[in-house]
Amino acid sequence: MACKEQSVSVDLQPRGLPPPYPGAQQGFPAEQPRDFVLWSLFNVLLCQKLACLGCLGFPALIFSIKARDRKVLGDLEGARSYGTTAKVLNIIGSLLVVVAIAVVLFIYFSTAPV
Repeated sequence: MACKEQSVSVDLQPRGLPPPYPGAQQGFPAEQPRDFVLWSLFNVLLCQKLACLGCLGFPALIFSIKARDRKVLGDLEGARSYGTTAKVLNIIGSLLVVVAIAVVLFIYFSTAPV
């Protein structure tokens, strides 16, 4: 008895539901909002280890994860809002880390014996 190979395909889009983003109905994809998860994770690790400002990176990470969840659910406006908030918090966190490192370096080199 010879076995025949059959190809199997799985449709990942549920039937009867519209596409997850509104632009697909008009034939062009909508611009996907950014979620800044990688930048937020970098800021959490950098703030925690280098500048001892660990609590400053976590809100950005939380908003980034919320933005990614909203994007997956198809709520592009909510994802854009959370992404913008995460971006602002990441900018503030990055600037504070740079200022803290600059202050530490200034103190170190100003008190070093000549």
